[in-house]
Amino acid sequence: MDGRRRNPYELTDETPVYVISIAAQLSGLHPQTLRQYDRLGLVSPDRTAGRGRRYSARDIELLRNVQQLSQDEGINLAGIKRIIELENQVAALQHRVAELSAAVDGAAVAMRQAEAQVHASYRRDLVPYQDVQQTSALVVWRPKRPKD
Repeated sequence: MDGRRRNPYELTDETPVYVISIAAQLSGLHPQTLRQYDRLGLVSPDRTAGRGRRYSARDIELLRNVQQLSQDEGINLAGIKRIIELENQVAALQHRVAELSAAVDGAAVAMRQAEAQVHASYRRDLVPYQDVQQTSALVVWRPKRPKD
């Protein structure tokens, strides 16, 4: 979740609200097919205290995708399960990449700020050192005398 407290009565795509008969109607599948998909681990709805299945809008969308892959694409249920697992893995990795990118961006900003502080702390009264070539000449310094 995103860290913010949600209203417990707010409905989202992941809120389990549909009983199996309604989920079957919404997905265009037979309730027994939904039970089979649950047993195979393709679509796993939430359970009530009495062990009844409760489907979310996301579960129904997944049921439709499973049906489309099975009927239109001719993919067997084991293949569909693997596709779902890989899609979930890709989504998790994309989320992690976004988190890491945000962390890198934050670290880059912090580094630039720290670098700016270091540069701002340089003493301005110092003259940069330059290597002077050594000669054998003798230089005598005499202070100027104040004029009378």
